[in-house]
Amino acid sequence: MDGLLVGRGISDVTGEAAECELLGYGKSWQRSAGIHTRLRARAFVFAQGAERVLLVVCDLPLMFASVHQAVLARLAAEYGDQYTERNVMLTVTHTHCGPGGYAHHGLYNLSNGFHPQTFGAIVDGIVEAVQRAHADVAPADLTLARGELHDASINRSRVAFDRNPSSDRAFFPASAIDPQTTLLRIERNGTLVGAINWFATHGTSMTNQNLLISSDNKGYAALHWERHVEGVDYLAEEPPEFVSAFAQTNSGDMSPNLNQRPGSGPTEDEFDNTRIIGTRQYEAAATLRTEPGTPVTGGLASALTYVDLSDVDVAPEFTGDGRRHRTSGPIAGAAALAGTDEGKGFAGFRQERNPVLDAVSAQVLYRVSPRLQDSQAPKAMAVPGRLINRLRPLMGTRYPVQLLRIGPLVLIGISGEVTIVAGLRLRRTVAEILGVDLPYVLVAGYSNGYFHYVTTPEEYDAQRYEGGSTMFGRWQLPALQQTVAGLARALRDGRSVERGTPEPDLSRRQKPAKARTSPDSAPSGRRTGDVLEQPAESYRAGSQARAVFAGAYPNNDLRRGGTYLEVQREVSSAPERWETVAVDSDWSTTFRWSEDKHSGQTIAITWDIPEGTAPGRYRIRYLGDARGADGRVSSFVGVSTAFDVDHPEG
Repeated sequence: MDGLLVGRGISDVTGEAAECELLGYGKSWQRSAGIHTRLRARAFVFAQGAERVLLVVCDLPLMFASVHQAVLARLAAEYGDQYTERNVMLTVTHTHCGPGGYAHHGLYNLSNGFHPQTFGAIVDGIVEAVQRAHADVAPADLTLARGELHDASINRSRVAFDRNPSSDRAFFPASAIDPQTTLLRIERNGTLVGAINWFATHGTSMTNQNLLISSDNKGYAALHWERHVEGVDYLAEEPPEFVSAFAQTNSGDMSPNLNQRPGSGPTEDEFDNTRIIGTRQYEAAATLRTEPGTPVTGGLASALTYVDLSDVDVAPEFTGDGRRHRTSGPIAGAAALAGTDEGKGFAGFRQERNPVLDAVSAQVLYRVSPRLQDSQAPKAMAVPGRLINRLRPLMGTRYPVQLLRIGPLVLIGISGEVTIVAGLRLRRTVAEILGVDLPYVLVAGYSNGYFHYVTTPEEYDAQRYEGGSTMFGRWQLPALQQTVAGLARALRDGRSVERGTPEPDLSRRQKPAKARTSPDSAPSGRRTGDVLEQPAESYRAGSQARAVFAGAYPNNDLRRGGTYLEVQREVSSAPERWETVAVDSDWSTTFRWSEDKHSGQTIAITWDIPEGTAPGRYRIRYLGDARGADGRVSSFVGVSTAFDVDHPEG
């Protein structure tokens, strides 16, 4: 692409590592108790002439209007009109093991409350990643390549998929997955400096039994490429030489749990599954690194409009039955409360049919309102969001729909979890109007907000979990098709787009969850940072080293951009000089916080010693922050005894 400039940036968006409900599974007891891998925001600025496009891929469970609004406000204050809602896409990988409490709508904070500390870490981290990408802008060459990946996803809702017409089903393999993996390569002077991959699979390799913050399989794929392959130091002050992002597409019915059970497939260990599914995504992307691909030529363009999904008049060309229909306000179906193979939902609810609620909905509610029947049947209505919204802002109704174009690549920004056939229909709509190749039109799900699922009308009728979670009813997908068609025509014709009305800013209506302010105290006779359990004297590579410390509350300082732990190796040529070989971002380490009335707070740090680790003397350092009786927070360091690492054959 002539005159193209690209900038890359990365930053930490990890929230509270203690006592914050992890968002995704809806389990109030699944609260953070440490870190396995930190969460990152990866920003990419594309500039050509006066036009810019900004894509930020975040290791987060969901994107909300709260974050979208706050980030755009910060960018406007710093950069004026260079980065606006029109040309900025904020999207997430959809890990289910990131701290929640950062939405402004009550549905997502029901048992968690609003957590300003996590919200602040996310907004600060995203803005920081953009600042770094903005400063990094320089000439670059872009190439698109695509392939297929068949062993990192399954269709968790095959019953619904099979209701679609054969013309849609025939587009996908017999296994009913979307195997397309797409890579955008960023090169400077022939050197790969960045990569963005899109592939459809859920961020649910880690289960609802896990209490450690985790970036899940897509986060591992990025971590592996950046840290293990390219040697990126996340704590370095200078910009990284390489940034990779693994983004979502239409993953609504795509699961990484290949055995169709939580935490099952390809193994029965959730940590191994996360690593394996992530590695498969990395390997598929890395293969495309050397493919000829399609050079990116053409210009940059973007368009966005806000649509009130609760009241869209959908034209016959999109409904599929030759008649006009209208969407209605958000309603969660009984199937939405039943859960999926990723994890069970609430007792008493089932996917597909719920006889009592089915009967009440059909015989009472739908008879009262023919419009509601047309838009929401056959959903068994369980949570009438529109009614509750009148009492308290439970979830939004006005959401952004966006198109970003980078040469032949077109991203359809949708604030929901789009099934693969629903995604196909959106992609076909846009590709036909813009006259571009279908494979390079991608749905960018989980972007700029969140309104749950998007199914086809045929899938909706099955009332599986995905259909029950299609909040705005049977005609929601056709309404979105109609909207993206309007955006595509505007891009094609060079016309401006009516902005529409966004959700109101609810930041002033938030009541923060109660934060802990009590002083930290160590067990009797101990000081904070003391080692309660020393590592063994020696280990072999492939085994696990462990140390336990008298700890302090991790939320005293989130150490964003830093680390709670260091694994260090003594420099053989300079005794008593130590170099850091692993931190809390690394896959090989875990940082676990616990508390009880007898031993107080403890921190357990483990290091799974990688094969090939250099023999030598090692130690574990715990970097903490303790609150004193006067309320002040002071940093401290705990250091284990040194231990030897040898090779198994040594």
